[in-house]
Amino acid sequence: MNANLPSIHEISGYLDNLLETASTPDYPGAVNGLQLENASPIRGITAAVDFSSRAIDAAIEAGANLLLVHHGMFWSGATPLKGASYDRLRKLLKHDIAVYSSHLPLDRHPTFGNNALLAKALGFEPTAGFAEYQGRSIGVRGSCDVETKEIVERAAQFSRSYDTVLRSTKLPQHRRTLHWAICTGAGASADTLRETRELGVDTLIVGEGPHWTAVEAEEQELAVIYAGHYATETLGVRAIAGHLGGKYGIPFSFARASTGL
Repeated sequence: MNANLPSIHEISGYLDNLLETASTPDYPGAVNGLQLENASPIRGITAAVDFSSRAIDAAIEAGANLLLVHHGMFWSGATPLKGASYDRLRKLLKHDIAVYSSHLPLDRHPTFGNNALLAKALGFEPTAGFAEYQGRSIGVRGSCDVETKEIVERAAQFSRSYDTVLRSTKLPQHRRTLHWAICTGAGASADTLRETRELGVDTLIVGEGPHWTAVEAEEQELAVIYAGHYATETLGVRAIAGHLGGKYGIPFSFARASTGL
């Protein structure tokens, strides 16, 4: 093991700079960055999509004392520290585990971001941004000439690997995709559907979205592929954990805790 183990403040400072945490707008519950510090040097990293008991238990089992997540400790807002909330905090403090969370900063990163990595996993090369949020592009888009059903099959194989069942809008026979866009997680919304119309996107790949988005997509002849919120957001935390492990010479792991959604 590396004799010169980094502190949580060294790692969190590095990540804040790499991910542009301070300058990336986000939802109030995200609280991006270091959410819980610890006292001991970081000897191992466990990445997870969601802050949960399963993720904490996986970190303990792996001997890691940094939990790196996409949806952090305060995602559901302020709650009393009792019951499950107390149990999670008690485990973290007992095992001296720090928590670092990155939501939109990680979604939008050109190298380690969920959107860029999902595009790569599906065989696409992004050429522009998509899914603008307060002046920042969170997703990616590009061009191709591929039968849409083939894209659905690629995405379905990816989703199955994370115990998720893919859904998509109905597709006409032999329909082809010429302009695609990706917004992982809860990516189908009024804003993203409006962007597809304005940008001429014919195929939108997301994690999930409200039922009405499928109805609206059919009206505007847009194919929407719902590949799973959890599945589409596994990529960023795994990539960052691997990057940190290589940089600092410490072991890293991924906690599989699929919601199936």
